[in-house]
Amino acid sequence: MNDDSTLKLDLDLSDPGPLPEEAIEGAAALMRTGRLHRYGEYSGSEPHAALLEQEFAASVGSRYAVGFNSGGCAIFIGLKIAGVQHGDKVLVNAFNLAPVPGAINHAGGEAVLVEINDDYCIDLDDLERKAVASGAKVLLLTHMRGHIADMDAIVNLCEKHGLKLVEDCAHTMGAKWGGTFTGRFGIAGCFSTQTFKHINSGEGGLLVTDDEELAAQAILYSGSYMLYDQHESKPSQAVFDKFKGRVPNYSLRMSNLVACILRPQLREITQRGELWNRNYDWLAQRLEKIDGVSVPQRGAQEFYVASSIQFDLDGLDEAQTEQFIDACCERGVAIKWFGRAAAMGYTSLYQHWEYLSPQDLPQTRNILRNTCDMRIPLNLSEANCGTIAAIISQELRRYRHQ
Repeated sequence: MNDDSTLKLDLDLSDPGPLPEEAIEGAAALMRTGRLHRYGEYSGSEPHAALLEQEFAASVGSRYAVGFNSGGCAIFIGLKIAGVQHGDKVLVNAFNLAPVPGAINHAGGEAVLVEINDDYCIDLDDLERKAVASGAKVLLLTHMRGHIADMDAIVNLCEKHGLKLVEDCAHTMGAKWGGTFTGRFGIAGCFSTQTFKHINSGEGGLLVTDDEELAAQAILYSGSYMLYDQHESKPSQAVFDKFKGRVPNYSLRMSNLVACILRPQLREITQRGELWNRNYDWLAQRLEKIDGVSVPQRGAQEFYVASSIQFDLDGLDEAQTEQFIDACCERGVAIKWFGRAAAMGYTSLYQHWEYLSPQDLPQTRNILRNTCDMRIPLNLSEANCGTIAAIISQELRRYRHQ
């Protein structure tokens, strides 16, 4: 491995890459009409939001899909249609990002955090204990950083304890467990199209469900006014009649412009997944050869779409880890660290969410204190992966031997 300490990575790991030309041209054409709102009394323009919902539902094998203005809004509405009311307990994995407990709080719920295991997935034993002790009726399961838990066991546990399962699939668009797409195991699956997700509209979200009553409520909550008939992916009028006037309009709907940008990208999702997984495998193979680095094994039934990679460090204390991270970043290898004492950028820990009731999760803390996180851009080359591994190896040796 190259020991040149002047070696630097000449690639921005956070670069989302350009949008497809078809998306750019379609957006420009739409902007020339000014018809960016998904609902209207005009005719003759393409209903991009309605068509995206129809296409996304078909892509994952769901009856219905509803577009929102962010992934966090999709989760919030997923909780609302699950029946979460003020003060209700909601089970959720403790390894997460801030918008997830934020959505629980937004829905009026109270987050009950569940420990994780070394594979970064929810601990099933702790989940069962807290399902019994808390009296919660909803599990919000985040496939954090694309790591998918044993969904067969999750579904069985939810059935056993009467839990409604809402999946947060922000990091698993196109991913599967045992041949079934994530988002298809519970009452609703929630997806994000924020810039660093699998398809990019800056902000955006989608919710899928097979339940016609849940779909109708989600459409009304999103802010359809009485124009829900303009949806392609929708229940019958009779179903809407049960809820219209009773479900508030939260103005969380997706715009036509966002949907126009997303539709060409959705058609590329399989190809993108293949590229991300190739890049992930290149990186994982090299990182696993570095003394002091471990990359958790993926489940045999897990078909992942890895737009990021996580690995654990061994042999560094907190100060050394911070120095290691900073040194790698200075050399172009932008690593995030879940063990920081304070939240930084997008990265935070459950202890940082001070609006939650105090909860102690020693297992999660112990695992995450050494957990590193790195984005994987689509344009990553095999040579780039070698450079990344060389820099990490050099800096790890330097700080482990201080």
